[in-house]
Amino acid sequence: MSAPKFPLSRRAALTALAGAAAGSALPLAAAPSANAAAPAALPAALPALPVPPAEPVAQAPGFRVPVLTDPSDPWHYAPHPAGALTTRAVAGGLEVSDGTGVLATLTTGARTVTLRGPRRWFTEQKKAVEDTFDRTPPTGGWGMSPGGGTWSHHNGVDADYSVESGRAAVTLAAGRSRYSLLPDHGIGDLYAAARFSFDKLPVGAPVSLGLVFAAQDVNNHYRARLIVTPAGEVQLVMEKELTDASTVLSGAVTVGTGFKAFDHWWVRVEKAGDVLRARAWRHVTSGVDDEPTNVWHHSVRDPEQAPDAVFRSGTVGVRGLASTGATVLPQARVYDFRIDSATWTDPPVVTHGTWVRVLPEPFDGTWTAAMEQRIHAWAGDTSPDALAYSSMYRPFAPAVTDPARQNATVLGESGYSPPLASGLREVGADFHEYMGLPWSFPSGESTGTPDPKWRGNLDCSGFVRMVYGYHLGVPMGLAEDPGARYLPRRSQWQAAASPGVVVARATDAPPPLDTLRIGDLLFWNDPDDGAVSHTGIYLGVDQHGKRRFVSSRKTPNGPTMADVGGRSIIDGTPSDLYTDTLRVIRRL
Repeated sequence: MSAPKFPLSRRAALTALAGAAAGSALPLAAAPSANAAAPAALPAALPALPVPPAEPVAQAPGFRVPVLTDPSDPWHYAPHPAGALTTRAVAGGLEVSDGTGVLATLTTGARTVTLRGPRRWFTEQKKAVEDTFDRTPPTGGWGMSPGGGTWSHHNGVDADYSVESGRAAVTLAAGRSRYSLLPDHGIGDLYAAARFSFDKLPVGAPVSLGLVFAAQDVNNHYRARLIVTPAGEVQLVMEKELTDASTVLSGAVTVGTGFKAFDHWWVRVEKAGDVLRARAWRHVTSGVDDEPTNVWHHSVRDPEQAPDAVFRSGTVGVRGLASTGATVLPQARVYDFRIDSATWTDPPVVTHGTWVRVLPEPFDGTWTAAMEQRIHAWAGDTSPDALAYSSMYRPFAPAVTDPARQNATVLGESGYSPPLASGLREVGADFHEYMGLPWSFPSGESTGTPDPKWRGNLDCSGFVRMVYGYHLGVPMGLAEDPGARYLPRRSQWQAAASPGVVVARATDAPPPLDTLRIGDLLFWNDPDDGAVSHTGIYLGVDQHGKRRFVSSRKTPNGPTMADVGGRSIIDGTPSDLYTDTLRVIRRL
């Protein structure tokens, strides 16, 4: 089976996405999952929330769809091209201009062409995370949370934190707190919950587990703390810790009595600007389905939410504590930790008017009438390009199926791969495996029907092949191809030989970035063995002036332009993984 030209039904669907305005009918926001209770209205006892001033969408878009075209860009109201085309030889290629400036840039030996088009916003927001601790981490601790990064532990020793049989455990010590935190420090507003238990009643003093949020570190955070007393009373209190000093924001409320060993209790928190809410309920049958939706045990307002305030954003996690005086200490347990909905306060945003198209053959350096006709046609074209396709596998991208491909999903939010028993992720999902289809390649190779476990997943090289191979027609093969006729399967092979040209290459340090162009492929070395092990697509400069890329990665579990598990920039500090280990830049 070979890949025909993208059919009209899918082309129309993605054109609608690329040209969507703020009032698009596409799903712009992710609500809490179907089995999660929706946030309740603010209690009447609190003053009404102020309406925040509108922010310039170019700097901080509030939408979740990963790419949006600016409907107010003057480009939409001007002719394309604007006047006759002229050409100018530039280093390595040709620059094409019309009456308003540079329209297109072609590279000799490459298929990709950058063109001037309407301004677009590329952004990303926090996706939902649920951790059921169904793993055996290879190095102890709580291991890697699905899509949320590796849990870090603070206070105590490594042996105090463990995972087995679908639960995370914390060994408590009287008068000492224990913390497990996720690494994503950009979370602002959120709607999250955790399921807690203890294996026995405490003796001598209470024990507690707290759901931590807006945490800069263990000394600066909010928490909703579930307390179990030696008498079996269950209480919930809302607290703030600032520079290692605790403050009660809302006093302890008794939410239950008669606690017995292994009883499970949920704690829910919501942060909406400076409003903080929490509730707790006994787990009876199916977790969040038992959740009361008409009550918050705590609802407070904390003014520490100014743009430069400590608690405006932070990470989430768990705090365990046995109060001083406890003589019999239960083991604290966490059975479920979920972020149903959350937003980053400073999401990545790349804004520009560059579009990336692909020629049917490499440009040979000659300006012809046929090439002029093609650039004319592309000048006013807003059908999907490489950047639009790359966005259609990131969080909150709507799914699109293709009747011509057995109704397979060909576009839509992707994972990286299913987790292993260790909680880590294996490499292995190519573009056709995402769709669940066998494939025949121009190189003469073919595959059987993929294992269903790969469906809906793309690893880093599979993501590049999906964008440039399946959707945009760059010929592909499965094996390494020293002749550079085909885009091969693995990132190491792609870096060594692929259709197109090498833009920059280095051995022991990052290559220069002065010839980098939007749409170029980036390749990184593994810091342990020095071999190429990762690839992505350069997206452009973000709102902080940093060069940002999109790639499919294990820790975020899928394609991303965001920073969970490492900043997605190539011009940061030497401590930034993807800045330090960049070695090859290619243009297909």
